[in-house]
Amino acid sequence: MATLASGKLSEMFEDFLKSVTDRSGSHVYRDKISQLVSNEGKSLVVDFGDLLKYNNDLANRVLLEPDSSLASFKIAAFETLRSENALYADRVKRELVVRLRGISDLVPLRLVDTSYIDKMIAVSGMVVRTSELRPLMTEAAWVCPSGHLTYEQQDDLALKKPAKCELCGEARNFELDKRHSRFIDFQVFRIQELPEELPPGQLPQFFDVNVEGDIVNTARPGDRVVLTGVVRAVPDYALGQVRTRLFRSQIDCNQVEVKGKEPMTVLVTKEDEELIRKIAGAPDAYDRLVSSIAPVILGHQSEKEAILLLLAGGNATVLPDGTKLRGDINALFVGDPGTGKSEMLKFASQVAPRGLYASGRGTTAAGLSAAVIREKNVLMLEAGVVVLADQGIACIDEFEKMKPEDRTALHEMMEQHTVTIAKGGIYATLNARTAILAACNPVLGRYNPFQNLIENIGTLPIPLLTRFDLIFVFRDQPTPAEDERLATHILAVHARKSYASPPPIEFALLKKYLAYAKRIAPDLTKEAMGRLKDYYLQLRREGGTDESIPPTPRTLEALIRIATARARVLLRNEVTEEDALAAIALMNRMVEEVLTDTTTKKTDFGIQLGKPVGETKNLRAAMEVFKSLEGTEKKPVERKMFKEELVKARFSDEDAEKMIRTMFREGMVYESKPGFIRRLGS
Repeated sequence: MATLASGKLSEMFEDFLKSVTDRSGSHVYRDKISQLVSNEGKSLVVDFGDLLKYNNDLANRVLLEPDSSLASFKIAAFETLRSENALYADRVKRELVVRLRGISDLVPLRLVDTSYIDKMIAVSGMVVRTSELRPLMTEAAWVCPSGHLTYEQQDDLALKKPAKCELCGEARNFELDKRHSRFIDFQVFRIQELPEELPPGQLPQFFDVNVEGDIVNTARPGDRVVLTGVVRAVPDYALGQVRTRLFRSQIDCNQVEVKGKEPMTVLVTKEDEELIRKIAGAPDAYDRLVSSIAPVILGHQSEKEAILLLLAGGNATVLPDGTKLRGDINALFVGDPGTGKSEMLKFASQVAPRGLYASGRGTTAAGLSAAVIREKNVLMLEAGVVVLADQGIACIDEFEKMKPEDRTALHEMMEQHTVTIAKGGIYATLNARTAILAACNPVLGRYNPFQNLIENIGTLPIPLLTRFDLIFVFRDQPTPAEDERLATHILAVHARKSYASPPPIEFALLKKYLAYAKRIAPDLTKEAMGRLKDYYLQLRREGGTDESIPPTPRTLEALIRIATARARVLLRNEVTEEDALAAIALMNRMVEEVLTDTTTKKTDFGIQLGKPVGETKNLRAAMEVFKSLEGTEKKPVERKMFKEELVKARFSDEDAEKMIRTMFREGMVYESKPGFIRRLGS
């Protein structure tokens, strides 16, 4: 490419700014420059497509020689601004920046190598970390012993001193004058490959991005961005050497555009839309969609239906006072090992337009929500799984193996859909509009049908459990017919190296279908509201007795979300009576499977609250027996005698032992000396 003098280059850029017009004949960039004056702006954003149309060679020069080209572009912008308003142009001359957007050829982060050093590229990725905002010195004012000021441009991390004073020639003993020095805002982003673009088994590629001027704080952790910048190679001072052969890459950002607020990231063409509409219009559309979820797993239709509805989600609503009603559905799978829970979670994370998978064993609270870390003496805010999966789903396997303090991080996120960080002097609130699909194994390895849910899952906190809209149990029950059917299915998968039978909707189309469905926001009809209201009131009446605990309003909200998600899956603009009845049927299956007390055989929502009525009554009866044994003196009671009295009352030997252990766990009694127990507070 022929070399152009900087003056000639500036003239070409100035002609571009003054000559480009839109369809109506308006001068695009002269109008933008006029707006800079009225808005007191300092950045002129130029569309790269306009530059390509004006002069292809000039556009390519900007990409190949960005430093000299942008310097000439800035001069052209300044001269154009000066012709509009000379006073304002002189005031913002140093801060004026030309920013480029719309470079269509995005370079994948994984392919950014040494051939791009000192060249301008456009990349897309996810912001996983942002630093605090700090002042960056661009021009240092130095004072000589005689008091004269000398200005020195700064373009490196190490401060540069002038060779000598411009007035008296002094070459030593300079002091920095911060008051007369010039600063700009500075921040560091870290962008990472998008999860859906990450090759299996590979570490995600990431880059630190230097952001300066008026584009700082434009993106937060979890946002998806497209940014334009210049790739730099900088010495890796982390090795502890001032001079080193090893460098690291970073990007000096020129322009950043946040795309993370858009819920759909899957491209749906017109042909795809026609096919999606055709599928939704079929009479058996819903059954076909359910059967297309995790086709490698045989059966578990209710669980597959729960995943389908979770992927679609309900309507998120923001009330006039700012109160948010979540639309995302949370689901929990509990069950025996080897029943396909993990495979279903993996499938859900891959088919979701935006999904992440994490395992409870290797995930900390910071890895789930967010964390404040210090790196090179800079505080950084780093996003976790639920923040990175904003407006998508987070699949958390081995939920029971997480530490209690790590699970606690989910409480706020699952209801308010935010993650609040207050650490290291930083207070921040990040969006986490994420549906949670979790799976856990029972305490003793296999699910015991003669114990209630909370006894099977053990240490899960009750407030967290109540935030799950749907809970289903996977049980491995040996039956000859079912075992033969499952064995045939597994052998067929291995023999064909594919599905035993093709799914009704292939994976790629299902992903587009779900992305398209999330555009729709169905409204509740009177018929649907009537059905849901009647069912909820019926559950309240049945639960308002001494034999069970009634459901809370959260159950009604869950029913609304499920019915809305079903209407959305079928691409309907209204939630019909059919959708409401389907939501009630799915809730009934959960109630029969999970929320039926094993003692009274009655529906009891107290099971999800941690303690069914039957257990509460038994604890009360056991405490009465204990009080009678300790007498008015409140003396210690021999454990053996207490158990015998419980057996005489109405407990079996096994239930009596279990009741004593429960009283210890609940903190009702304690062992005062070997073999003797006392009541707490006595």
